[in-house]
Amino acid sequence: MRARDTGNSVPLAPPSFPRFRPLLAFGLLSVGAALTASGSALAQDRLLLIDADGLVVRAHLQAGLNGVAEDNLFWNFAQTVAPSANFNPDKQWLEGYVKPGLSFSKDLDPLTAYGMVSIVASGTLGIDAYDIGNTGRVTLEEGYLGLRAGKENAPTFDVSLGPRVYKAGTGMLIANGGNSGFERGALKFGPRKAWKMAALARSSFDDVSGTAFYLQPNELPDTASNTQLAGFDLRHDWSPNSFAGLTYGHVLESNSPYPKAAPGGVGAPTIIPDGRAGLNFIDLYAVTTPFPDITENFFAGGEFAYEWNDRIDMSAWAGRFYAGYVFVDLPWSPSLAYSFQTFSGDNPDTPQLERFDPLFYEGSPSAWSTGSKSSMVFINSNVNAHQITVRVTPTERDTLTLRLAHVRANQLESPIQFGQGTRVETSGNVPSLISGVTNYHLSNDIFLEYNRTINPNTYLTVGVSVSFPGRGIDSVIDAKAPAWSGGFANVVVNF
Repeated sequence: MRARDTGNSVPLAPPSFPRFRPLLAFGLLSVGAALTASGSALAQDRLLLIDADGLVVRAHLQAGLNGVAEDNLFWNFAQTVAPSANFNPDKQWLEGYVKPGLSFSKDLDPLTAYGMVSIVASGTLGIDAYDIGNTGRVTLEEGYLGLRAGKENAPTFDVSLGPRVYKAGTGMLIANGGNSGFERGALKFGPRKAWKMAALARSSFDDVSGTAFYLQPNELPDTASNTQLAGFDLRHDWSPNSFAGLTYGHVLESNSPYPKAAPGGVGAPTIIPDGRAGLNFIDLYAVTTPFPDITENFFAGGEFAYEWNDRIDMSAWAGRFYAGYVFVDLPWSPSLAYSFQTFSGDNPDTPQLERFDPLFYEGSPSAWSTGSKSSMVFINSNVNAHQITVRVTPTERDTLTLRLAHVRANQLESPIQFGQGTRVETSGNVPSLISGVTNYHLSNDIFLEYNRTINPNTYLTVGVSVSFPGRGIDSVIDAKAPAWSGGFANVVVNF
């Protein structure tokens, strides 16, 4: 954890990307090679291996290749905070993964048995943002069996057991069940999503559904929190783009520690061992087109979560509101969206712990990340962000998206987590805990992304981003921090 915040913005000097051009060119060449290979790959219908006597067996294949470059990583914190580590803030690396799988379903009227097994082989060539590289691993991704029953216009039931992907609601707390990066490689791609163990029981009737869950995350072995959680999700879908629900959960076991701000914010934070154990949470969410009789092009959503743990006197909260509009009558069908999301931090002036635990949130830019570059530094705890997204679609295959984020701290002199790659360490090449900031403004992030659908199975993405540090970041190193910039180019093939 770590971060201090300063409140006023800094001049936005135009960035330069000279060192990134060779890597991006190489990434694009790699993309071209992958696209050529995918052109001779099996078509989707050829992955259907068996379809007879109520038995369907299908093969699956997903693969990706990503070239990444970063300049002044983490606003070059390491030069001041850990100079003896000789951390290089300018990195270039290549990462990739392959995920083959096999699924089946068998009609056992009135039941249907189903299941899936898949693995992820991932790796990184070069040294990545967390100073780890030239490594990779092969791990089990999915491996579940299930039974379902029910027909149209009748109640349905579905139970499954084993490693699989599961997301509750919008993914604010329960979504990303697997960890990548570090010794597993593929830090940016993050190809692992499945839970190490998931027991799910779902029932639905008409537009109402309920899911009971028991989950264990697939964590990195040397930093596993051994978290186990259970709960339920209730949801009402009244149209394809409108739904609302409630998620409740309880952490049965965990050795994940919590930081507690020092009294008055003076001094290093204390660590509460096994702080997550016994955590309770409730999450209310809604997404809708609020004026369907007037326009289907306006959309809005809101969410509020509350966490408590009587064992350690914890009470924390978080929320988000967003709204947007798609101008379908204009050329390129531009859309404009605004969101504000906020996550409580620990108040150093109270004995209670108010730090929000984001658990296993979906951290992509289109979901719950806070900023673009900044999301590698701040997890969703003790931060808030105003974010604007502008998107245009010049063709059916091409999309250009601009994301702007103004990121701030909720509490001064209070711990701020260090990114989705957080490891609780007291030394190392990248500092893992900032005890607080003295100014609220953390950063202004700009992220420009281009997406191209090459064919129904192949997708190209190219992006550049810059994070301009605020006075809160400057206060961490007691100097003017440099802008942190980067770029990437990747291709993903999905059959």
